[in-house]
Amino acid sequence: MKKNILLVVCILFALIFINAGLNKLLHYIPVPEDMPENMMKMSAAFEQIGWLMPLIAIVEIIGGILFMIPKFRPLGAIVIFPIVIGILLIHILIEPSGFIMAFILFSINIIVIIENWKKYLPMVK
Repeated sequence: MKKNILLVVCILFALIFINAGLNKLLHYIPVPEDMPENMMKMSAAFEQIGWLMPLIAIVEIIGGILFMIPKFRPLGAIVIFPIVIGILLIHILIEPSGFIMAFILFSINIIVIIENWKKYLPMVK
């Protein structure tokens, strides 16, 4: 039962990141009109760095795909971890309204990292 719940949660987590990455590349979800000014400024600053958003998008897509496949989930969790930290920091420092969702994503990522801790040990030895 625990494995099935984890599988569903991981697939949903992965789909969130794949969708976010595709949206950064294809711009198919409109920007909300009531987006806070701080978020608009930050988004505009990211767009000024021409290579940054495509890089984040590609990392989100690759990390999401890896996260969805159980064999590669530990790698996907590490690939997507910096993105999750960025999301969490944005919602702590700039726009607190999305903090709960950011914390849920962070928690799922940490749970997967903890569950696969033994697979990471050869990297740090």
